[in-house]
Amino acid sequence: MSAPITTASGAKFARILSTGSYRPERNVTNAEICERIDSTDEWIRERSGIIERRYAALDETVVDMGSAAAAQALERSGVSPAEIGMVLTATVTHPYQTPSAAAEIAYRIGAVNAGALDIAAACAGFCYGVGLANDLVRGGSAKYVIVIGVEKLSDWTNQADRGSAFIFADGAGAVVIGPSQTPAIGPTIWGADGAQKDAITMTQSLIDYRNNGGESFPTLVMQGQLVFRWAVSEIPKVAQRALTAAGVQISDLDVFIPHQANMRITDAVAKAMKLPAHVSIARDIAYTGNTSAASVPLAMDRMLEAGEILHGGTALLVGFGAGLTFASQVVILP
Repeated sequence: MSAPITTASGAKFARILSTGSYRPERNVTNAEICERIDSTDEWIRERSGIIERRYAALDETVVDMGSAAAAQALERSGVSPAEIGMVLTATVTHPYQTPSAAAEIAYRIGAVNAGALDIAAACAGFCYGVGLANDLVRGGSAKYVIVIGVEKLSDWTNQADRGSAFIFADGAGAVVIGPSQTPAIGPTIWGADGAQKDAITMTQSLIDYRNNGGESFPTLVMQGQLVFRWAVSEIPKVAQRALTAAGVQISDLDVFIPHQANMRITDAVAKAMKLPAHVSIARDIAYTGNTSAASVPLAMDRMLEAGEILHGGTALLVGFGAGLTFASQVVILP
């Protein structure tokens, strides 16, 4: 007969305790983008809602940006770095297969007792991380978790591609998640449709790049219309499932924070969901661009810092992107 196993038990509920962000100094205007592609400021604004975006410096890394955002969130939380049990880093632009960006970030911020893991779920990665952190805290595997979304997409963008060069950008956002006395993170609704893998992908693998003699460095490629149609059709359903799972009515929401993929997608999804007029909608893409896994936490932090939304408000988060992956949950804002 096998011996009984002692299992961990955690907090009854979990919540977001704080936010942090990092935006690179360099502003890249549409006029600068149009120096490399056949386009105009008017066309880019009309197609995407983007006015400008941020690019990291050449020597600025995913680890640099993620560490800065995580350190700010940690400072605001009042949690000691040694109390962090897990560092989850959502990114698809860390240029090393190993070690993970999370391992380096954990070291830099002094989270010496933390596990560390990268999440490769593209633009849905941060919302995946929130779901995982919620379960880690409630399951007893970690008392506090830092979830980071960080990308340096400028490294992986074909700057001459008219269909994508104006979209992608760089930045990092982070949250600290810990115990709560009341429900503050709803069930995560997530999934992936690998049949749509070619909708957003790379021009070639790094192995192919090596075998082809190092020509044509791999860059992102996207079927924009396909992604637009899929997002407008499927994301309202995912968001509604998250609301239902959390037992929250759409009228109870204070803010909707979707992945900042494209302003037209955000507006179409909000219309399809019939969001009430009082619900604030994140439109951070206008000045930040599409930062993939970083976009939801960046938008959340900006809106809180600007006073556009109130601390303690009810927010619906949703991420979606390459895979095609998606994830959504209702949260109480810190």
